[in-house]
Amino acid sequence: MGPFGSNIKVETFVDSGIPVISGAHLRGTRVEDGDFNFVTPEHAERLKNSNVLRGDVVFTHAGNIGQVAYVPESSRYERYVISQRQFYLRCDRSKADPAFITYFFHSPEGQHKLLVNASQVGVPSISRPSSNLKEIEVALPPLAEQRAIAGFLGSIDDRIDNLRQTNATLEAIAQALFKSWFVDFDPVRAKSEGREPEGMDAATAALFPCELEDSELGPIPKGWRVGTLEDVSDLNASKWTARKHPEIVKYIDLSGVNRNRIETFTEFEFDAAPSRARNHLREGDTIVGTVRPGNRAYAHIHAPEENLTGSTGFAVLSPKKPYLSSFVYLAATSDEAIDRLTNLADGAAYPAVRPGVVASTPCVLPSDSVLEAFAEISVPMLEGIAKNNARAVAFAELSDTLLPRLISGKLCIAEPGAAAEDLSS
Repeated sequence: MGPFGSNIKVETFVDSGIPVISGAHLRGTRVEDGDFNFVTPEHAERLKNSNVLRGDVVFTHAGNIGQVAYVPESSRYERYVISQRQFYLRCDRSKADPAFITYFFHSPEGQHKLLVNASQVGVPSISRPSSNLKEIEVALPPLAEQRAIAGFLGSIDDRIDNLRQTNATLEAIAQALFKSWFVDFDPVRAKSEGREPEGMDAATAALFPCELEDSELGPIPKGWRVGTLEDVSDLNASKWTARKHPEIVKYIDLSGVNRNRIETFTEFEFDAAPSRARNHLREGDTIVGTVRPGNRAYAHIHAPEENLTGSTGFAVLSPKKPYLSSFVYLAATSDEAIDRLTNLADGAAYPAVRPGVVASTPCVLPSDSVLEAFAEISVPMLEGIAKNNARAVAFAELSDTLLPRLISGKLCIAEPGAAAEDLSS
C-alpha cells in the first residue's frame, strides 16, 4: 500500500530525488515518465514498503479507481514511491509477465474483478485493496504466450507513444515560436540591432517594426498594442439550448482533456446528457478548463464533428477571424497564462476561475499581417497535432477491440514478431 498521507505531503517534496507516482502517471498501461514531485532518497527509504521498481504493477485504490499501469524496463528512474491512494503488485516473473497482468486488468474481465467490491459512496474506493487483489483469479497462459500477447499490445502502445511524443515536439515548437515573436520580440530586437532575424525570410522580417516603445506591460514593438484575448476571440459564442440542439451530442468534460489531447468523449442523447453539456465546439476553437486550471485541461479544436460538445467547465475561445486560431490557442495556454489562472483560482476544495478571467488574459497584439504570417507557420503544426491525436485514438480503439480476445485466448498470435512488424509499417 501507499504511505499514509501524513508521511508524504507538499512539505516533503524536493527538487530532485526519488519520484512520486500519482494518478496522472497512470493514464495508460505504462507508468508515464512526466512531471513528478520528488522526495529525498532518505525519505523514500523510510517509506520502503511503498517503493516500486521496474516491473511492478501500480493500482489506484481511491479516487480514479480502475487505473492500472506497470513500470516498464525502459523507465527513466529505477525506483519510485507510490502515493497514498495507490498500491502495487510485484509479480513472480517465473509465472507471470507484468505487462500481461497489466493488460488483463485493462480488459473488461479484469476491470470487473478489480472493481466488483468497490464503494461508490463519497470518494470511489476499493475497500480492501490488498486482500481483494490477492483473491482475484487470473487464467495464465504459458509465459511465452503471455509475453507474445503483451508484446503485440505493447507495439500498439508504442505507436501511440510515438504519436504523442511527436505531438509534444510540435507543441513545444509552436509555443517557442509564439514566445519568440510575441513575448520576447526577438525579430524586432534583432532588427533594432541591425541584424537579420534568425530563421525568417526577408518578406516576413519586413512585417516587423525596427524598434520597441513603452507600454503598461513594458517595452513592446512600436505600433503594436496591449490587449486581451477578448480582442481576438469570442467567449462561449455557440451554445446548445432547449430549442436548438442536436439529437445526439459527443460530450467532452474536463477529465477527458489533457495538454491538447482529447482523450475521451461520451455520446449521449441530448435530453440524457449532463446539464453541463452546452458548449458547441467548432473549428479553430480553444477550450481551457476553468476548474483547477493548473491541471492543463486545454485543447485546440480541429475538424470537429458537428455535435462535438464541451462542458461548461471550459472557457471556449472562438477566434474572430480564422487566421487568429493558433494565436488565441498559444496565448491562452502558455505557461504564463496557465500560471496566471492558477494563481487567480478561488476555492480551497474546488479552485476555479470564471470563463471571463480566461478571456481577459493579457497579450500583445501585432498587425494583422504579422498574425497572418504566424498562422501560415503555426496552424499546420496544430492541425498535425490533431491528426496525430486522431491516429492515436484509432490505435487505442484497435487495442480495446483486440485486448479481451487476446486475454481470453479467443485470438492467438502465431508469429508475434511478424505481427508487431506489420503494425509498425
